[in-house]
Amino acid sequence: MKFTLSWLKTHLDTDADLPTILKGLTNIGLEVEGVENPADKLAPFRIAKVLTADPHPQADKLQVLTVDAGDGPLQVVCGAPNARAGLVGVFGTEGAVVPVNGMVLKKTAIRGVESNGMMCSFRELELGEDHDGIIELAADAPVGQVYAAWAGLDDPVIDVSITPNRQDCMGVRGIARDLAAAGLGTLNAIVVPSVQAVGPGPDVRIEDTDGCPAFFARTVKGVSNGVSPEWMAKRLKAIGQKPISTLVDITNYIMIDLGRPLHVYDLATLKGPLTARRGKAGEQVLALNGKSYAVDETMTVIADEEAVHDIGGIMGGEHSGATEATTDVLIECAYFTPERIAVTGQKLALTSDARGRFERGVDPAFLDDGLSIATDLVVKLCGGTASEATRAGSPPLAARTVTYDPAQCLTLAGVNVAEEEQRRILESLGFGVEGNAAAFSYEDGMPVTTPANWTVTVPSWRRDVDGWPDIVEEVVRIVGLDQVPSTPLPRTPGVAKPTATAEQLVERRVRRTAAARGLAEAINWSFISEKEAASVGGGDWTLANPISEDLKVMRPSLLPGLLSATRRNMDRGAASVRLFELGRRYFGDKERATVGFVLAGEKTPRGWQTGKAQLFSAFDAKGEVIALLAAAGAPVGNLQSFGEASAAYHPGQSGTLRLGPKVVLAEFGVLHPSLARQFGLAGTVVAGEIFLDAIPAKRKSGFMRAPYAPPALQAVKRDFAFIVDQAVEADALVRAVKGADKKNIVDARLFDVFVGPGVDEGRKSLAVEVTLQPGEKSFSQEELDAISASVVKAAEKLGATLRG
Repeated sequence: MKFTLSWLKTHLDTDADLPTILKGLTNIGLEVEGVENPADKLAPFRIAKVLTADPHPQADKLQVLTVDAGDGPLQVVCGAPNARAGLVGVFGTEGAVVPVNGMVLKKTAIRGVESNGMMCSFRELELGEDHDGIIELAADAPVGQVYAAWAGLDDPVIDVSITPNRQDCMGVRGIARDLAAAGLGTLNAIVVPSVQAVGPGPDVRIEDTDGCPAFFARTVKGVSNGVSPEWMAKRLKAIGQKPISTLVDITNYIMIDLGRPLHVYDLATLKGPLTARRGKAGEQVLALNGKSYAVDETMTVIADEEAVHDIGGIMGGEHSGATEATTDVLIECAYFTPERIAVTGQKLALTSDARGRFERGVDPAFLDDGLSIATDLVVKLCGGTASEATRAGSPPLAARTVTYDPAQCLTLAGVNVAEEEQRRILESLGFGVEGNAAAFSYEDGMPVTTPANWTVTVPSWRRDVDGWPDIVEEVVRIVGLDQVPSTPLPRTPGVAKPTATAEQLVERRVRRTAAARGLAEAINWSFISEKEAASVGGGDWTLANPISEDLKVMRPSLLPGLLSATRRNMDRGAASVRLFELGRRYFGDKERATVGFVLAGEKTPRGWQTGKAQLFSAFDAKGEVIALLAAAGAPVGNLQSFGEASAAYHPGQSGTLRLGPKVVLAEFGVLHPSLARQFGLAGTVVAGEIFLDAIPAKRKSGFMRAPYAPPALQAVKRDFAFIVDQAVEADALVRAVKGADKKNIVDARLFDVFVGPGVDEGRKSLAVEVTLQPGEKSFSQEELDAISASVVKAAEKLGATLRG
């Protein structure tokens, strides 16, 4: 919401300077997003008079001027066709910055003739689009004075962020009302003119009372539509609104000034009565933005007997809009329900200033007054004769009251505000206050305090106020949010207990482990595009109205975000990328805590000792997975390896780690080439995902760590070499050996794979180191022989034979 300081002061009688007003806006909860004074960039430009104008000796289209800007004559080369002796215009001195292009004016030679500065056009100063010649001012304009000050351009533009609940501040008057309540001035009374009406009003009707409960209108015949008066055009241009014509500018001005959207129709384009009704399938309207929109039965439209002329409360149609040839107009002042406006705007993806106000909720009690003010401006600025007003339907004007005790302000907000001050604030904001103040008396000789009991009537423009906490909020924000004391929450004395959950502790350990292993953490959006979601199997949750098509589906995998981040890094020259992310994946039944990582580019760079650069492989991905699973507390020694990863991975260079055949804890491997190409990645890319929610939780009896109890006796290690078929997986053999004697065998690991002389074709040799841990006494030879026999027997079940 933008407005100028002078515009604000038409509603607020105040002596406060700009910094005080800005601070006041912030204190009452209206965030100031920016302040810009057009005079600042125009400070070096002064009013100057052209003393002489002679032809340029080297160019037919240039003139050599002698210009007086208050400091004596200066020579200036100018190409404007209207430059002549006696003209008073705007001159940019040496060192000035031209607003339109940022050019710094310097003393220079143009076609061999010295030039000192520049005579400026409106477009060069960003004051309009006129560039046909230099600015021509009145002959009595004071030479040497700063142009911006003389032209009244020293008027700061204030940009305020309005939250969705403050529909009353979508007009300059509402903001002035808040500042007046905060003690920064007095709110000027609004004068509603009396319209001299001749003849009956237009025929307007309502069929869709849910979408448009009230439709007020009036015609004005014999108007002359032209250029808006300077005061109106100046204010609209200052806030970024382009003046179009007097009739259109009047509606825009009232919308910004009073928060009341209006629409003007060219009466000659309408056929029959104008009706607020539901749209019909197949109907279209060419809107004022030049685009066509298809309406349907869920939308409220304004139509005559032949066509739709307005998407109710959002945007009018081009066909019936006011033009320079318009002589008779119909002024619409209607109330549209916020819910219908929101649904229609979202469905059509159409935004407008009117939608922003109707969607929040405009003042339903301001239809008559708004129509009268608009009609009066049309008659005064465009001429014509106004008709009586037609009032179809009725706006929702049911009075809303709230029972309130002023003591609730201290109870809820912790701010002690006197009853008299609370009453003043509420009445300044337009609330009605009735009821008794708190009283003190004696009953039967005992002191008794009777609390205050107020009935607060909510003004029609405050749709957001619904209960006594809202009343407290109004009082506190006007007093100043900075007055709310900072009070620490109560805490139990003594040493604070840990507050992190078991899941949070696991995530912390995993995050630290990943960082310690050289991976950089990435934080990506939880939403991805439909195409990216489809690449990893598709998502279960899709937004109907996303802020962007690239952020439409809740991610079913962390890989798309990590791969996009990897591509961005490699596009910027990164030779090696190691990224991880700890976040959530989203499915139809729940969200799942997950760790994902991507390794791309060079594992080790080329060097004189190492030779060529080494790339990442599926084994690197497996190493990261095992390390992160261990950090998460997974029983990595009991995991089984399966070669059945999802379609995102290369089918021959990927796998999963599981607890049993069904509980998948992680998947990893080389990324599928087609998926890598989809994300613009070349070469080998490896990745993995660890499903933290699948890791079984550890049972704990308390916060104490289990005492360290090293074994009293030294472990014994035995090596076994088995001949097996090529199809036998080493992991299966290691698990079989480890399970041969669960009491005494504490570990088993593969340390050698051999294929060659001494081993038959189609067979291989797998060597396993077995660690035996004695308990109360050392193993005897007989016990070792028995354990060895059980190991051999377990291996034989896989078709293995002990190598001789």
